[in-house]
Amino acid sequence: MELIVRAVDVGSGNTKFVTGISGADIRCASFPSVAYPSSADTSAMPAAEKRKTVCIPVGSLFYEVGPDIHLAADTFRAKQLHDEYTESPEYMALLRGALSMMKVPHIDLLVVGLPVALLALKKAALEKAMTGSHEIGAGRTITVRKALAVAQPQGALVHYAAEHEKMASIGTEQSLVIDPGSRTFDWLVCRGMRLVQKQSHSINRGMSDVLRLMAAEISKDIGTPYRDYDAIDLALRTGKAPVIFQKPYDMKRHLPIAESVAQQAVSTMRQWIETPESLQNIILVGGGAFLFKKAVKAAFPKHRIHEVKEPLYANVRGFQMAGQNYAMTSLATPAPSDRAPGGGV
Repeated sequence: MELIVRAVDVGSGNTKFVTGISGADIRCASFPSVAYPSSADTSAMPAAEKRKTVCIPVGSLFYEVGPDIHLAADTFRAKQLHDEYTESPEYMALLRGALSMMKVPHIDLLVVGLPVALLALKKAALEKAMTGSHEIGAGRTITVRKALAVAQPQGALVHYAAEHEKMASIGTEQSLVIDPGSRTFDWLVCRGMRLVQKQSHSINRGMSDVLRLMAAEISKDIGTPYRDYDAIDLALRTGKAPVIFQKPYDMKRHLPIAESVAQQAVSTMRQWIETPESLQNIILVGGGAFLFKKAVKAAFPKHRIHEVKEPLYANVRGFQMAGQNYAMTSLATPAPSDRAPGGGV
């Protein structure tokens, strides 16, 4: 039987995960990285029956997670925007929520991601926490045989190479992968697929900073606190004005604030890149790619900036490819007695 390999990217904004593989097609899904706590399992409550969520036990609490979490959560949405995020019960709830939605009997290899700056510090602990049996709600459990934690942008590089049919040539090239996420702005310099540690890093300057600053400007303008970050995010992505006090609100005057965050992040990154003229690939991915593209192009005016389809899923698709390669070369197929039916990579 084939080994079951799956990938999850628990970001501060969205949790992305692989739902299935068909040949070269890697199917993905996502839900907001919001875990709503309660002291009891809410899944059996009448109001919860129509929601696309799962209720995950972690420690002494239950956490409801999933695509319809906005129907369960109150107006206060705590975000785990700190370096200990991977050790929080919310992270575990989001990870287990993704496992629940994969609908596989077990996982032989689970690939997860970390910000570049935290990889060396958190890798071993995260892999240990991911391995073993996980409660995924409704009395169900799923066992992860082995876990592998990688730098988040490294997944995007693998995905880019596969999408552009460069797997053979990229091994001799120098690449820069830029990944603006919700909390962190990550970048990765690679020679081939190998990380150049001293030029790779991440800083806490992502889309959450953009949304917070935009909300502050809107609040000053309308004379009352405004914290609908989802509405601001949607407006930035679509160009459609958010509705505030029943009227479309023109955010264009505040765009320089958003662009300043991108410029600050890219300027910091640029100081780490020792020989930009040697870069053969500059790849921009992540949920914030659309907003950071202008600043990246200004920083590297003589380069072509490459993008990928569905940049939100670039990392997790690359995790999946890297995991499948690792499983084929480094994991022995377990004995039949250890296997449950179904699955496949």
